[in-house]
Amino acid sequence: MVRFLVLFLVILLLLFTAELTPYGQQYVVIPWTDTLARISAALVLPFDPDVVSSGKILRSMATGFGISIEAGCNGVEAMIVLIAAVLAYPAPWRSRVIGLVAGFFAIQLLNLVRIISLFYIGQWDKEIFEWAHLYAWQALIMLDALIVFLLWLRSLPSDGPATPDKLSVAT
Repeated sequence: MVRFLVLFLVILLLLFTAELTPYGQQYVVIPWTDTLARISAALVLPFDPDVVSSGKILRSMATGFGISIEAGCNGVEAMIVLIAAVLAYPAPWRSRVIGLVAGFFAIQLLNLVRIISLFYIGQWDKEIFEWAHLYAWQALIMLDALIVFLLWLRSLPSDGPATPDKLSVAT
């Protein structure tokens, strides 16, 4: 357990540091955030022809309301927490890859629901938007990462956690 916690914290620190570097921002965070805005607009467009995206902004041309998907709202931090937890846990690499891919989709699908719901909540009531944005959805996205990790743990082979000797055979 101590090994897991130390490794988790080290990986977490490294990934958060990498995220904050100019390289991480320019080549990962900003392009991903822009992609989230485009995907959100594409999902909303069949129901609302007035929605447009430009960079990290999702805007209604009818109401003028728009949201800017900023750091902390793009699911990157939740993914970093999940990546650190999965990589720190002693499991076969195949299981880790499956957990990370499934976790990516689970977190980002919920994040798309978050972005689109906040887009419409903001057009309806700014006060509720602020509460949903700052409290409800922040907690739910991190809770999603935790639930994905716990479900991944349950999906691991039942012969107990992998030990170093098992890992050398499994890899």
